[in-house]
Formats: sequence, C-alpha cells, structure tokens
Amino acid sequence: MSMHKNISPSRDEVADPAVIAANAHAAEQADAQPAAVSPPPVPQAAGSSRFHESARAQVQGAATYIDDMPELKGTLHAAPILSTVAHGRLLGVETAAALALPGVRGVILAQDIPGDRMLGNFSHDEPVFAQDTVQHIGQVIGVVVADTVMQARRAARQVQCHIEPLPALLNVRDALAAQSYVLPPVFVQRGDADAALKTARHTLHGTLEVGGQEHFYLEGQIAYVLPQEQNQWRVYSSTQHPGEVQHWVAHALGTDQHAVRVECRRMGGGFGGKETQAGHL
Repeated sequence: MSMHKNISPSRDEVADPAVIAANAHAAEQADAQPAAVSPPPVPQAAGSSRFHESARAQVQGAATYIDDMPELKGTLHAAPILSTVAHGRLLGVETAAALALPGVRGVILAQDIPGDRMLGNFSHDEPVFAQDTVQHIGQVIGVVVADTVMQARRAARQVQCHIEPLPALLNVRDALAAQSYVLPPVFVQRGDADAALKTARHTLHGTLEVGGQEHFYLEGQIAYVLPQEQNQWRVYSSTQHPGEVQHWVAHALGTDQHAVRVECRRMGGGFGGKETQAGHL
C-alpha cells in the first residue's frame, strides 16, 4: 500500500484536481510493483557470537560436575592429614584416636602406597605423602578414609603428627641468599651487563616487589574413583591433563597405565592449577 494514502492532503492538493489525479496514478503504480526482497545474510567468518557448547545446561543448572555425580552405594570419602609446620623432621604419626571414631575405615600413609612413593613427574622429587620431612604448611602427610565427608574431616584433625621443627625459608629473599631453588636457575643474558652499568651515565638502585597472584578456580581439586574388575580403575578427575593423571595414578599403584581410565567432562576453572596437582589428588 502506498504511503500517500496515509498522509493528509495539503490545501493545494484539494484545490488542484490535476495534482490529485497525478498522486492517485503514482499510488496505483507503487502498489502494482512487487515488494523488494532482502538478500540473504552473508555468513561471517569472524566476529560472530556463538553459544558455548555447555552454556544452556550451565545456566539451567543441568551441567554435571564431579561433585554433582550420583555416588554409588559404598562410596568412601577421603580427607587429608596436613602438616602444621613449614619445615621439619617427621618423627611419627599417631592414628589411634582417628581410627576410633565412627565411620572411619582407615588411614593411608606413605608406607601404604603399593607403587612408587614419589610422584611420577619429570624431576621425581615430590612425595605423594610426606615421608621423613615436611617442607611446607599444608603438605599432605596421609589421608583418612571414612563413610562420609564430615567423618573423614573430623578424624583427620584427630591424627597426631610428631614433627621436629627445622629452620624455614619464608620469603624469596631468604631463599635466594640460601640458594634454595625449586628448579635450577635459568639466566637469559646478552652482552656484559655489569660493564655497561659501570659506564652508564645514570643508574638507579632499589628493590621492587610484586604482590600479584594467580587467579583461582571456583571448583576445587576433586576426583571420584571407581575400582573396576581385574585391578583396573576408573577416575573422574577435574583436570586439564587427563594423561598425566593416568600416569601418576598408575605410577603410585604400581600398575600399567592401560589399567587406569581417566575422564574429564568439564572443569569449574583451572588456569593451569589442575595440570599436575589433579594427579596428586
């Protein structure tokens, strides 16, 4: 329909029959023409917004994380026994009080590991559970296994760890002075920096400390393990590196890697913190 039919005529149109006839003829011609067809949209190679594969399930609360999985009857829960000393000699662990609590099924320490007691990383210098020494507050000395999470946590707090304190390095400056390194130092050098500084017109002296921290994931470290037939294991792990979890689990159990199956459907964040530590868990 022509737009002219929806516009009030001016006084000149009313007074001039020729103008009225010309407008009517133009309106008829416009109505007779077919409507313009818009060309189909051209797909964009970049800049198009797409939903994440799990977005709808996540906003509906239907995306399953490991803690949402239904637990099989007989599932046991583990809670870690943690060091309260930054550096010390581990003299002994008393577990009688923990084992006497309701629901507690056992305590697992380093000597109970059937395979290698050291984690299967490339440096082979980190124990699964602390053995002769502890090297930081929160180091895992063992785990308590119980029927429920709270029973395991309460029992873990009842384990008595006898630790003889040793001198501790608590900041980077002291560690550098003692030449205590996590890994051998790596230097990137070009030219003679000392000689250049001696001949520089201006020099600055001082220290700079940066307090930045890595971002943290909302979902903590978690795993759900199912024993399978013929000494095989199925591990549901929140990990960025299922292959490394498989390697570490098989290494600690003293079994072949093909006997350990690791699955990760999704994670509640990782940022690099669930590559190796997920295997420890």
